Amino acid sequence: MFKLYFLVVALLLGLLLPARAQSQPPADTVLIVYAGQLTGAYSSGGVNRTLLSTTQDITISRGKHFGLPLNGRFAYGKQNGLLQERELLINTTPYYWRGRFRAYALGGFEQSNLRGITRRVQLGAGPGWALYSDSLGRELAVSNLLIREQTNFLDGRSVITARNSARLKIVYSFKNLTFNSTTLYQPSLEKFSNFRFSSVSSAALKLVNNLAVTFAYNYTYDSQFSEGKVPENTNITVGFSYSTKR
Repeated sequence: MFKLYFLVVALLLGLLLPARAQSQPPADTVLIVYAGQLTGAYSSGGVNRTLLSTTQDITISRGKHFGLPLNGRFAYGKQNGLLQERELLINTTPYYWRGRFRAYALGGFEQSNLRGITRRVQLGAGPGWALYSDSLGRELAVSNLLIREQTNFLDGRSVITARNSARLKIVYSFKNLTFNSTTLYQPSLEKFSNFRFSSVSSAALKLVNNLAVTFAYNYTYDSQFSEGKVPENTNITVGFSYSTKR
């Protein structure tokens, strides 16, 4: 799976880098972009499994230099009638943008039944660089933040950790097809064996107006988890997405 993922990244690099167009909204213009996805999966037979997930994204930008993305993701799943997934992730990454340079702040909140996390709070900041962006919303960007987090586990532990957070973001569109991918690698600054890796990708095929059918892939691995829980999870779902801007 990792080889396939990096092959896709290399292909997109080849498609994007020759172009030079840079997206810059007019000064003092406030732009609000909303995108929502609802996806699910169902299987029966040897294993009865249901999964519903939703992703909600709002980005507020002003002029050429300021942006406020707000992101939320929730997943709920059962297997053989027993609750497995009740995953909530909310974060915001306000940024200042000048040319290709970006300065980010980070605030995040997370709950995970899969990993036995009752509450995780994150705060951080760091630089980023847009390797490519254009007027069609296509983007290839990297960032590296220092974050501090507190995690409360179901087994009663409370852990405070300082981490490095490296992110690769890809947005690519061609005619009616849009591809989005965000990959995070977050090792602890004290112990590199304590790390998190996540990859969230989706491909959306526009049907009519602002409605699209969406294929989503979500993989997470967290070396810290409660006893009796699992460190990694993979979901592949199909559903619909809606997006608009004003």
